[in-house]
Amino acid sequence: MTYDYHEPREVAEALDLLVKHGEDAHLIAGGTATVLLLRQGLIRPGHVISLRAIGALAGIGRGHDGGLRIGATATHRQAERSPDVRALSPALTSAFASVATVRIRNQATVGGNLAHADPAQDPPPMLAALGAAVTVVSPRGARSIAVEDLAVDHFTTTLAGDEIITEVIVPPLAPGTRATYVKFLPRTADDYATVSVAAAMRLADGAVAETRIVLGAVGPTPIRARAAEAALAGAKPSRERLARAAALVRDEVDPLDDLRGSAEYKREMARVWTERALLALVEA
Repeated sequence: MTYDYHEPREVAEALDLLVKHGEDAHLIAGGTATVLLLRQGLIRPGHVISLRAIGALAGIGRGHDGGLRIGATATHRQAERSPDVRALSPALTSAFASVATVRIRNQATVGGNLAHADPAQDPPPMLAALGAAVTVVSPRGARSIAVEDLAVDHFTTTLAGDEIITEVIVPPLAPGTRATYVKFLPRTADDYATVSVAAAMRLADGAVAETRIVLGAVGPTPIRARAAEAALAGAKPSRERLARAAALVRDEVDPLDDLRGSAEYKREMARVWTERALLALVEA
C-alpha cells in the first residue's frame, strides 16, 4: 500500500497490517490494558500488532517553542522520571507518578493509556488541563485531536479503526501558569481514584486570567468543569470565590454508584477536591 505522506517505514508497515486485518486486528504497546481485556473475554483479536519496537513512537523531549513531545510508546515511568516533563510542569510528573504501581508504570505506555480511554486513569485529566493534543496517523494522513476530545465514553474514543496515536504534544505554558493534580483514594495507593482533579490557572494583575479544570473518575470521560472555570474568569481568587466555583462542579460531573461510593458522595468529593486543587494553585 502507498501512503501519501511521509511516515517512518515501521509506522507505515503497522498501518498496512491494521488496514489488512481490519476489525480482526488489535494494537498493543505496553499490553497492560490488553491483557486485562483478554482475561475478561472482552476482546479476541485474530491478529495483534505490536508498536513497542517502533523507535519513531518512543522518546520524550522539549520542542523549540518550549512545549513537550511524549512519544506514544514512552512508558509512564519514563514520563514520571523525565526532566523535560518536570521542567514543563511538576503537576504532570505527579500525574504520571500516580498511575498504579512502579511495575505497571514501567510497562504501560502513554499512548496506550489514552487509546484505552479508562475514565479513572490519571494522566488524561492532567494532559487535558494543560491543553495537550495527540497526533494520530492513518492511510489518509495525520491529524491532531485535543486530549479533552479524544474519549467519548467508557473505553471509547474518536479514533478510527485504522488510526494509530504517534505522540502527545503539550504546548508551552503561558508565563504565570500554575498547575496541580490531586486525587482521592478510598483504599490503597494503587487503587482507582474516587475522584481526581487536574487544574491549571494563570493569574494576571492579581486576577484569574485563565483556568482549566478537568475531573477524572466521575463520569464516562474526563470532564471539563467549564461552569467552574467561567465563575473564576477575571475574578480575584479569594477563598470564598474559589469555594463558590468549586461547588458548581457537583452539577457538571456524572458519576456512578459503585464500591468507591455513591454518585451523591462522589459529587460532594468532586466539590471538595476541586476546592482543594484551586486553593493549592492560589497559595502556591
